[in-house]
Amino acid sequence: MLTSLAFIFLVGLTMAAICQRLNLPRIIGMLLTGIVLGPYVLDLLDPSILSISADLRQMALIIILLKAGLSLNLSDLKKVGRPAIMMSSIPASCEILAFFLFAPSILGVTRIEAAVMGAVLGAVSPAVVVPRMVQLMDTKYGTDKSIPQLIMAGASCDDIFVIVLFSTFVSMAQGGQANLMDFINIPVSILLGIALGAITGYLLSLFFETAYAHKHCVRNSMKVIIVLGVSFLLMSIETWLEDIVSVSGLLAVVSMACVLKIKSTAFVSKRLSEKFGKLWLAAEVLLFVLVGAAVDIRYTMNAGIAAVLMIFLALIFRSIGVAICLIGTPMTKKERIFCMIAYLPKATVQAAIGSVPLSMGLPCGQIVLSVAVLAILITAPLGAIGIDMTYKRLLHKEGRKENTYNTAEQSL
Repeated sequence: MLTSLAFIFLVGLTMAAICQRLNLPRIIGMLLTGIVLGPYVLDLLDPSILSISADLRQMALIIILLKAGLSLNLSDLKKVGRPAIMMSSIPASCEILAFFLFAPSILGVTRIEAAVMGAVLGAVSPAVVVPRMVQLMDTKYGTDKSIPQLIMAGASCDDIFVIVLFSTFVSMAQGGQANLMDFINIPVSILLGIALGAITGYLLSLFFETAYAHKHCVRNSMKVIIVLGVSFLLMSIETWLEDIVSVSGLLAVVSMACVLKIKSTAFVSKRLSEKFGKLWLAAEVLLFVLVGAAVDIRYTMNAGIAAVLMIFLALIFRSIGVAICLIGTPMTKKERIFCMIAYLPKATVQAAIGSVPLSMGLPCGQIVLSVAVLAILITAPLGAIGIDMTYKRLLHKEGRKENTYNTAEQSL
Protein backbone atom coordinates (compact mmCIF):
# COMPACT_ATOMS: atom_id res chain seq x y z
CA MET A 1 0.00 0.00 0.00
CA LEU A 2 2.85 2.43 0.77
CA THR A 3 4.24 1.95 -2.73
CA SER A 4 0.80 2.64 -4.19
CA LEU A 5 0.44 5.83 -2.12
CA ALA A 6 3.89 6.92 -3.27
CA PHE A 7 2.84 6.44 -6.92
CA ILE A 8 -0.46 8.25 -6.33
CA PHE A 9 1.13 11.33 -4.76
CA LEU A 10 4.37 11.61 -6.73
CA VAL A 11 3.08 10.70 -10.20
CA GLY A 12 -0.21 12.51 -9.57
CA LEU A 13 1.51 15.75 -8.56
CA THR A 14 3.97 15.47 -11.46
CA MET A 15 1.19 15.01 -14.01
CA ALA A 16 -0.81 17.82 -12.40
CA ALA A 17 2.21 20.14 -12.67
CA ILE A 18 2.73 19.20 -16.34
CA CYS A 19 -0.92 19.97 -17.11
CA GLN A 20 -0.64 23.26 -15.24
CA ARG A 21 2.38 24.24 -17.36
CA LEU A 22 0.29 23.46 -20.45
CA ASN A 23 -2.47 25.75 -19.13
CA LEU A 24 -4.73 22.75 -18.50
CA PRO A 25 -6.54 22.03 -15.21
CA ARG A 26 -4.52 19.96 -12.73
CA ILE A 27 -7.41 17.52 -12.41
CA ILE A 28 -6.71 16.19 -15.91
CA GLY A 29 -3.23 15.07 -14.90
CA MET A 30 -4.58 13.41 -11.77
CA LEU A 31 -7.36 11.59 -13.63
CA LEU A 32 -4.89 10.37 -16.27
CA THR A 33 -2.54 9.20 -13.51
CA GLY A 34 -5.32 7.11 -11.99
CA ILE A 35 -6.32 5.62 -15.34
CA VAL A 36 -2.72 4.67 -16.22
CA LEU A 37 -1.74 3.37 -12.76
CA GLY A 38 -5.11 1.65 -12.23
CA PRO A 39 -6.04 -2.01 -12.67
CA TYR A 40 -7.15 -1.60 -16.29
CA VAL A 41 -3.84 -0.30 -17.71
CA LEU A 42 -0.52 -0.78 -15.81
CA ASP A 43 -2.12 -2.26 -12.66
CA LEU A 44 0.45 -0.70 -10.31
CA LEU A 45 -1.93 0.05 -7.45
CA ASP A 46 -2.23 -2.43 -4.61
CA PRO A 47 -5.63 -4.20 -4.43
CA SER A 48 -5.83 -3.26 -0.74
CA ILE A 49 -5.94 0.46 -1.58
CA LEU A 50 -8.42 -0.11 -4.39
CA SER A 51 -10.70 -2.00 -2.00
CA ILE A 52 -10.98 1.09 0.22
CA SER A 53 -10.93 3.53 -2.70
CA ALA A 54 -14.56 4.58 -2.18
CA ASP A 55 -13.91 5.39 1.49
CA LEU A 56 -10.75 7.34 0.69
CA ARG A 57 -12.60 9.34 -1.99
CA GLN A 58 -15.35 10.10 0.51
CA MET A 59 -12.81 11.29 3.10
CA ALA A 60 -11.24 13.62 0.55
CA LEU A 61 -14.67 14.97 -0.40
CA ILE A 62 -15.47 15.62 3.29
CA ILE A 63 -12.32 17.73 3.63
CA ILE A 64 -13.26 20.06 0.78
CA LEU A 65 -16.87 20.24 1.98
CA LEU A 66 -15.63 21.34 5.41
CA LYS A 67 -13.46 23.97 3.75
CA ALA A 68 -16.49 25.05 1.73
CA GLY A 69 -18.75 25.29 4.78
CA LEU A 70 -16.18 27.36 6.66
CA SER A 71 -15.98 29.70 3.65
CA LEU A 72 -19.75 30.05 3.16
CA ASN A 73 -21.68 33.11 4.23
CA LEU A 74 -25.25 32.21 5.21
CA SER A 75 -26.51 35.65 4.21
CA ASP A 76 -25.23 34.91 0.71
CA LEU A 77 -27.05 31.57 0.67
CA LYS A 78 -30.32 33.29 1.56
CA LYS A 79 -30.01 35.34 -1.62
CA VAL A 80 -29.90 32.22 -3.78
CA GLY A 81 -32.49 30.08 -1.98
CA ARG A 82 -34.97 29.43 -4.81
CA PRO A 83 -32.42 28.98 -7.65
CA ALA A 84 -30.28 26.70 -5.45
CA ILE A 85 -33.25 24.44 -4.72
CA MET A 86 -34.13 24.33 -8.42
CA MET A 87 -30.50 23.62 -9.40
CA SER A 88 -30.54 20.53 -7.19
CA SER A 89 -33.13 18.79 -9.37
CA ILE A 90 -34.14 20.52 -12.63
CA PRO A 91 -30.84 20.22 -14.62
CA ALA A 92 -30.55 16.53 -13.70
CA SER A 93 -34.22 15.96 -14.58
CA CYS A 94 -33.70 17.59 -17.99
CA GLU A 95 -30.69 15.37 -18.65
CA ILE A 96 -32.59 12.22 -17.65
CA LEU A 97 -35.43 13.35 -19.93
CA ALA A 98 -32.96 13.64 -22.84
CA PHE A 99 -31.82 10.04 -22.29
CA PHE A 100 -35.42 8.85 -21.93
CA LEU A 101 -36.44 10.50 -25.22
CA PHE A 102 -33.41 9.88 -27.44
CA ALA A 103 -31.30 6.99 -26.03
CA PRO A 104 -33.68 4.27 -27.29
CA SER A 105 -33.22 5.37 -30.92
CA ILE A 106 -29.53 6.41 -30.64
CA LEU A 107 -28.22 3.59 -28.42
CA GLY A 108 -30.87 0.89 -28.95
CA VAL A 109 -32.01 0.52 -25.34
CA THR A 110 -35.53 0.33 -23.90
CA ARG A 111 -37.22 3.35 -22.28
CA ILE A 112 -36.67 2.12 -18.73
CA GLU A 113 -33.03 1.25 -19.53
CA ALA A 114 -32.65 4.76 -20.93
CA ALA A 115 -34.01 6.13 -17.63
CA VAL A 116 -31.44 4.06 -15.70
CA MET A 117 -28.68 5.39 -17.94
CA GLY A 118 -29.92 8.96 -17.50
CA ALA A 119 -29.93 8.57 -13.71
CA VAL A 120 -26.32 7.34 -13.77
CA LEU A 121 -25.28 10.25 -15.96
CA GLY A 122 -27.49 12.91 -14.37
CA ALA A 123 -25.37 13.89 -11.36
CA VAL A 124 -22.89 16.74 -11.44
CA SER A 125 -19.57 15.98 -9.73
CA PRO A 126 -19.09 17.86 -6.43
CA ALA A 127 -15.49 16.63 -6.43
CA VAL A 128 -14.79 18.70 -9.55
CA VAL A 129 -17.16 21.61 -8.90
CA VAL A 130 -16.88 22.31 -5.16
CA PRO A 131 -13.09 22.95 -5.01
CA ARG A 132 -13.40 25.43 -7.87
CA MET A 133 -16.33 27.22 -6.26
CA VAL A 134 -14.37 27.50 -3.00
CA GLN A 135 -11.50 29.03 -4.99
CA LEU A 136 -13.88 31.56 -6.56
CA MET A 137 -15.26 32.43 -3.13
CA ASP A 138 -11.71 32.96 -1.84
CA THR A 139 -10.80 35.19 -4.80
CA LYS A 140 -14.21 36.98 -4.75
CA TYR A 141 -15.22 36.12 -8.32
CA GLY A 142 -19.00 36.08 -8.69
CA THR A 143 -19.56 36.48 -4.96
CA ASP A 144 -21.40 39.80 -5.37
CA LYS A 145 -24.32 37.73 -6.76
CA SER A 146 -23.46 34.58 -4.74
CA ILE A 147 -22.81 32.55 -7.91
CA PRO A 148 -20.22 30.13 -6.41
CA GLN A 149 -22.49 29.59 -3.39
CA LEU A 150 -25.45 28.87 -5.67
CA ILE A 151 -23.56 26.31 -7.75
CA MET A 152 -22.01 24.65 -4.71
CA ALA A 153 -25.35 24.34 -2.88
CA GLY A 154 -27.07 22.91 -5.96
CA ALA A 155 -24.25 20.45 -6.64
CA SER A 156 -24.33 19.19 -3.04
CA CYS A 157 -28.05 18.30 -3.26
CA ASP A 158 -28.03 17.17 -6.90
CA ASP A 159 -26.42 13.81 -6.09
CA ILE A 160 -29.09 12.89 -3.53
CA PHE A 161 -31.87 13.53 -6.03
CA VAL A 162 -30.19 11.53 -8.79
CA ILE A 163 -29.24 8.54 -6.63
CA VAL A 164 -32.84 8.22 -5.37
CA LEU A 165 -34.08 8.25 -8.99
CA PHE A 166 -31.40 5.72 -9.94
CA SER A 167 -32.55 3.30 -7.20
CA THR A 168 -36.16 3.68 -8.36
CA PHE A 169 -35.40 3.14 -12.06
CA VAL A 170 -33.16 0.13 -11.34
CA SER A 171 -35.99 -1.43 -9.32
CA MET A 172 -38.37 -0.86 -12.25
CA ALA A 173 -35.84 -2.34 -14.70
CA GLN A 174 -35.71 -5.46 -12.53
CA GLY A 175 -39.48 -5.78 -12.74
CA GLY A 176 -40.32 -3.87 -9.57
CA GLN A 177 -42.41 -0.72 -9.18
CA ALA A 178 -41.63 2.90 -8.35
CA ASN A 179 -42.02 3.66 -4.67
CA LEU A 180 -43.59 7.02 -3.77
CA MET A 181 -41.69 7.07 -0.47
CA ASP A 182 -38.39 7.19 -2.38
CA PHE A 183 -39.40 10.56 -3.85
CA ILE A 184 -40.70 11.85 -0.50
CA ASN A 185 -37.33 10.96 1.01
CA ILE A 186 -35.51 13.51 -1.17
CA PRO A 187 -36.61 16.68 0.72
CA VAL A 188 -36.61 14.72 4.01
CA SER A 189 -32.96 13.74 3.44
CA ILE A 190 -31.98 17.33 2.68
CA LEU A 191 -33.81 18.88 5.66
CA LEU A 192 -32.65 16.24 8.16
CA GLY A 193 -29.07 16.54 6.91
CA ILE A 194 -29.06 20.31 7.39
CA ALA A 195 -30.70 20.02 10.84
CA LEU A 196 -28.32 17.28 12.02
CA GLY A 197 -25.29 19.28 10.89
CA ALA A 198 -26.55 22.50 12.50
CA ILE A 199 -27.14 20.80 15.87
CA THR A 200 -23.73 19.09 15.72
CA GLY A 201 -21.99 22.35 14.80
CA TYR A 202 -23.69 24.16 17.69
CA LEU A 203 -22.68 21.45 20.18
CA LEU A 204 -19.09 21.47 18.89
CA SER A 205 -18.87 25.25 19.26
CA LEU A 206 -20.20 24.95 22.84
CA PHE A 207 -17.55 22.32 23.58
CA PHE A 208 -14.76 24.55 22.26
CA GLU A 209 -16.11 27.58 24.20
CA THR A 210 -16.46 25.58 27.43
CA ALA A 211 -12.93 24.22 27.09
CA TYR A 212 -11.63 27.77 26.58
CA ALA A 213 -13.62 29.11 29.57
CA HIS A 214 -12.02 26.47 31.80
CA LYS A 215 -8.57 27.42 30.51
CA HIS A 216 -8.25 24.25 28.43
CA CYS A 217 -7.74 26.00 25.13
CA VAL A 218 -8.09 23.56 22.24
CA ARG A 219 -5.48 24.31 19.60
CA ASN A 220 -6.74 24.85 16.07
CA SER A 221 -4.85 21.76 14.90
CA MET A 222 -6.72 19.68 17.48
CA LYS A 223 -10.01 21.29 16.41
CA VAL A 224 -9.32 20.13 12.86
CA ILE A 225 -8.89 16.54 14.05
CA ILE A 226 -12.06 16.70 16.19
CA VAL A 227 -14.10 18.27 13.37
CA LEU A 228 -12.84 15.62 10.94
CA GLY A 229 -13.77 12.82 13.34
CA VAL A 230 -17.26 14.23 13.88
CA SER A 231 -17.67 14.62 10.10
CA PHE A 232 -16.85 10.95 9.56
CA LEU A 233 -19.49 10.09 12.17
CA LEU A 234 -22.08 12.23 10.36
CA MET A 235 -21.38 10.31 7.16
CA SER A 236 -21.72 7.04 9.09
CA ILE A 237 -25.08 8.13 10.53
CA GLU A 238 -26.39 8.34 6.95
CA THR A 239 -25.52 4.64 6.50
CA TRP A 240 -26.80 3.59 9.93
CA LEU A 241 -30.22 5.20 9.35
CA GLU A 242 -30.71 4.36 5.67
CA ASP A 243 -33.27 1.63 6.45
CA ILE A 244 -35.19 3.94 8.80
CA VAL A 245 -35.00 7.46 7.40
CA SER A 246 -32.96 9.26 4.73
CA VAL A 247 -30.33 11.72 5.99
CA SER A 248 -27.83 13.52 3.76
CA GLY A 249 -24.40 13.13 5.34
CA LEU A 250 -22.73 15.52 2.90
CA LEU A 251 -25.20 18.31 3.67
CA ALA A 252 -24.79 17.60 7.39
CA VAL A 253 -21.03 18.15 7.04
CA VAL A 254 -21.49 21.47 5.20
CA SER A 255 -24.19 22.60 7.66
CA MET A 256 -21.97 21.77 10.65
CA ALA A 257 -19.10 23.77 9.18
CA CYS A 258 -21.41 26.76 8.51
CA VAL A 259 -22.63 26.81 12.13
CA LEU A 260 -19.05 26.48 13.40
CA LYS A 261 -18.14 29.53 11.34
CA ILE A 262 -21.06 31.53 12.78
CA LYS A 263 -20.38 30.54 16.41
CA SER A 264 -16.57 30.89 16.23
CA THR A 265 -14.60 34.11 16.08
CA ALA A 266 -13.58 35.34 12.63
CA PHE A 267 -9.93 34.51 13.41
CA VAL A 268 -10.67 30.90 14.46
CA SER A 269 -12.95 30.16 11.48
CA LYS A 270 -10.34 31.66 9.13
CA ARG A 271 -7.58 29.52 10.66
CA LEU A 272 -9.69 26.37 10.43
CA SER A 273 -10.53 27.13 6.80
CA GLU A 274 -6.82 27.61 6.03
CA LYS A 275 -5.88 24.33 7.72
CA PHE A 276 -8.53 22.39 5.79
CA GLY A 277 -7.28 24.13 2.64
CA LYS A 278 -3.82 22.69 3.32
CA LEU A 279 -5.25 19.23 3.97
CA TRP A 280 -7.05 19.51 0.63
CA LEU A 281 -3.70 19.70 -1.20
CA ALA A 282 -3.12 16.03 -0.37
CA ALA A 283 -6.77 14.97 -0.41
CA GLU A 284 -7.24 16.40 -3.92
CA VAL A 285 -4.55 14.15 -5.38
CA LEU A 286 -5.93 11.10 -3.61
CA LEU A 287 -9.50 11.82 -4.71
CA PHE A 288 -8.93 12.38 -8.41
CA VAL A 289 -6.27 9.71 -8.91
CA LEU A 290 -8.59 7.13 -7.31
CA VAL A 291 -11.52 8.36 -9.42
CA GLY A 292 -9.32 7.81 -12.48
CA ALA A 293 -8.36 4.35 -11.21
CA ALA A 294 -12.06 3.42 -11.08
CA VAL A 295 -12.42 4.17 -14.80
CA ASP A 296 -12.20 1.10 -17.02
CA ILE A 297 -10.85 2.63 -20.22
CA ARG A 298 -11.70 -0.55 -22.18
CA TYR A 299 -15.41 0.24 -22.02
CA THR A 300 -14.95 3.44 -24.02
CA MET A 301 -14.18 1.30 -27.06
CA ASN A 302 -17.66 -0.20 -26.86
CA ALA A 303 -19.43 3.15 -26.64
CA GLY A 304 -18.67 4.60 -30.07
CA ILE A 305 -19.75 7.83 -31.75
CA ALA A 306 -23.43 7.27 -30.88
CA ALA A 307 -22.61 7.45 -27.16
CA VAL A 308 -20.63 10.68 -27.64
CA LEU A 309 -23.58 12.17 -29.52
CA MET A 310 -25.97 11.13 -26.75
CA ILE A 311 -23.73 12.63 -24.04
CA PHE A 312 -23.54 16.02 -25.77
CA LEU A 313 -27.26 16.01 -26.54
CA ALA A 314 -27.96 15.36 -22.84
CA LEU A 315 -25.59 18.19 -21.86
CA ILE A 316 -27.60 20.57 -24.05
CA PHE A 317 -30.76 19.56 -22.19
CA ARG A 318 -28.90 19.96 -18.89
CA SER A 319 -27.82 23.48 -19.84
CA ILE A 320 -31.42 24.36 -20.71
CA GLY A 321 -32.36 23.15 -17.23
CA VAL A 322 -29.75 25.45 -15.66
CA ALA A 323 -31.08 28.36 -17.72
CA ILE A 324 -34.61 27.65 -16.44
CA CYS A 325 -33.36 27.70 -12.82
CA LEU A 326 -31.79 31.13 -13.33
CA ILE A 327 -34.90 32.82 -14.71
CA GLY A 328 -35.71 35.85 -12.59
CA THR A 329 -32.21 36.21 -11.11
CA PRO A 330 -30.16 39.39 -11.63
CA MET A 331 -27.38 37.51 -13.44
CA THR A 332 -26.00 38.74 -16.74
CA LYS A 333 -25.91 36.56 -19.84
CA LYS A 334 -22.22 35.84 -19.23
CA GLU A 335 -22.85 34.75 -15.66
CA ARG A 336 -25.63 32.40 -16.76
CA ILE A 337 -23.30 30.86 -19.34
CA PHE A 338 -20.72 30.31 -16.58
CA CYS A 339 -23.32 28.49 -14.45
CA MET A 340 -24.08 26.19 -17.41
CA ILE A 341 -20.36 25.43 -17.84
CA ALA A 342 -19.91 24.80 -14.10
CA TYR A 343 -22.71 22.22 -14.16
CA LEU A 344 -21.12 20.05 -16.86
CA PRO A 345 -18.53 17.90 -15.00
CA LYS A 346 -19.26 14.29 -14.08
CA ALA A 347 -16.91 11.98 -12.19
CA THR A 348 -17.52 10.69 -8.66
CA VAL A 349 -21.14 9.50 -8.84
CA GLN A 350 -20.62 7.97 -12.29
CA ALA A 351 -17.49 6.14 -11.06
CA ALA A 352 -19.43 4.92 -8.00
CA ILE A 353 -22.67 3.67 -9.59
CA GLY A 354 -21.79 3.27 -13.29
CA SER A 355 -21.05 -0.44 -12.86
CA VAL A 356 -24.06 -1.23 -10.64
CA PRO A 357 -26.49 -2.14 -13.51
CA LEU A 358 -23.85 -4.49 -14.95
CA SER A 359 -23.22 -6.14 -11.56
CA MET A 360 -27.00 -6.59 -11.13
CA GLY A 361 -27.19 -8.43 -14.45
CA LEU A 362 -29.33 -5.86 -16.26
CA PRO A 363 -29.15 -6.23 -20.08
CA CYS A 364 -28.19 -2.55 -20.38
CA GLY A 365 -25.34 -2.92 -17.85
CA GLN A 366 -22.44 -2.84 -20.29
CA ILE A 367 -23.70 0.06 -22.40
CA VAL A 368 -24.54 2.06 -19.24
CA LEU A 369 -21.01 1.54 -17.90
CA SER A 370 -19.48 2.38 -21.30
CA VAL A 371 -21.40 5.66 -21.53
CA ALA A 372 -20.61 6.50 -17.88
CA VAL A 373 -16.87 6.00 -18.44
CA LEU A 374 -16.96 8.05 -21.63
CA ALA A 375 -18.91 10.80 -19.88
CA ILE A 376 -16.25 11.05 -17.15
CA LEU A 377 -13.44 11.25 -19.71
CA ILE A 378 -15.27 13.94 -21.71
CA THR A 379 -17.08 16.08 -19.14
CA ALA A 380 -14.66 16.14 -16.18
CA PRO A 381 -11.87 17.79 -18.23
CA LEU A 382 -14.39 19.81 -20.27
CA GLY A 383 -16.07 21.25 -17.17
CA ALA A 384 -12.80 21.81 -15.32
CA ILE A 385 -11.19 23.55 -18.31
CA GLY A 386 -14.37 25.54 -18.91
CA ILE A 387 -14.50 26.82 -15.33
CA ASP A 388 -10.78 27.57 -15.10
CA MET A 389 -10.56 29.30 -18.46
CA THR A 390 -13.74 31.39 -18.31
CA TYR A 391 -14.39 32.57 -14.76
CA LYS A 392 -12.24 35.69 -15.09
CA ARG A 393 -14.01 36.71 -18.27
CA LEU A 394 -17.56 35.72 -17.35
CA LEU A 395 -17.72 36.68 -13.67
CA HIS A 396 -17.33 40.04 -11.97
CA LYS A 397 -14.73 40.24 -9.21
CA GLU A 398 -16.24 41.73 -6.07
CA GLY A 399 -14.62 45.01 -5.14
CA ARG A 400 -13.63 45.77 -8.73
CA LYS A 401 -15.68 48.21 -10.77
CA GLU A 402 -17.48 46.59 -13.67
CA ASN A 403 -16.62 48.00 -17.05
CA THR A 404 -19.21 49.75 -19.17
CA TYR A 405 -19.64 46.76 -21.46
CA ASN A 406 -20.56 44.38 -18.63
CA THR A 407 -22.95 46.91 -17.09
CA ALA A 408 -24.74 47.37 -20.40
CA GLU A 409 -25.09 43.61 -20.77
CA GLN A 410 -27.38 43.13 -17.74
CA SER A 411 -30.21 40.76 -18.62
CA LEU A 412 -33.82 40.70 -17.45
